[in-house]
Amino acid sequence: MKKMKMFAAFALAAAMIAGCTACGGSSSSSTASSTAASGTTTSAASAASDSAVAKIKAAGKITMVTNAEFEPFEYKDNDKIVGIDVDIAQKVADKLGVKLEITDIAFDSCVPSVQTGKADFSAAGLSVTEDRLKNVDFTDTYYNASQAIIVKKGSDIKSRTDLNGKTVGVQQGTTGDIYCTNEDGSSDIKVGEVKRYPKGMDAISDMIAGRIDAVVIDNFPAEKYVSKNSDKIQKLDEALTEETYAIAVPKNSDLKETINGVIKELNDSGEMDKIVSQYISAD
Repeated sequence: MKKMKMFAAFALAAAMIAGCTACGGSSSSSTASSTAASGTTTSAASAASDSAVAKIKAAGKITMVTNAEFEPFEYKDNDKIVGIDVDIAQKVADKLGVKLEITDIAFDSCVPSVQTGKADFSAAGLSVTEDRLKNVDFTDTYYNASQAIIVKKGSDIKSRTDLNGKTVGVQQGTTGDIYCTNEDGSSDIKVGEVKRYPKGMDAISDMIAGRIDAVVIDNFPAEKYVSKNSDKIQKLDEALTEETYAIAVPKNSDLKETINGVIKELNDSGEMDKIVSQYISAD
């Protein structure tokens, strides 16, 4: 009888130990699962916090910087900034369901503003260059452009090579500025002196006054300047350079994919051509 009681006692103790072990295993497994789930949640939250698009949607607005002295891409009409780039930017804002906010700044501050996070993107007739790509990413290109040469009527400058040794006006920070300044020595044209202006029209005014020999600026603004001063200046048929425009976004930003999608939709639907022709045909 005592043996039976002892056996029963051992059996009961073993059962209790097994039960406790099972409880311990379940608790450990639960803790591990909880930790894993917590890690997944944290990872997802971190990814969301790194998303520029998520932040833009949460803020309810998207910020753009530009230089509103670049007709027809961006310019002021009764204190309102309008133009080709503005219309494209509005399509991006509409796609995200947010408000578009535009800030007019100096052209050479546009890329730094995006790089430092002061703006979500910049649309400013920006040409894609290797130097700019060091600081920002660019979307797909949306326009083929060129750097035009403007001279006074009767000027002895007849072609791009005639700029050699001349005094040339440029808008500060533009690709025309970079090419004419030729700091890296890669340009085939050796300008005698480069004068930089915050606005293209300031350079035109100085040229008309005889203080500089020519102005190098993007083709579309050049056409606008010439049309308004056709009795005094002209644009050469030969361009200085050929280039493309794109929109600048911060490095590794998921906003790039969104804007690329909008650009593709506008091109596929033919709406991009309508936007451009609306401003080109307008005097």
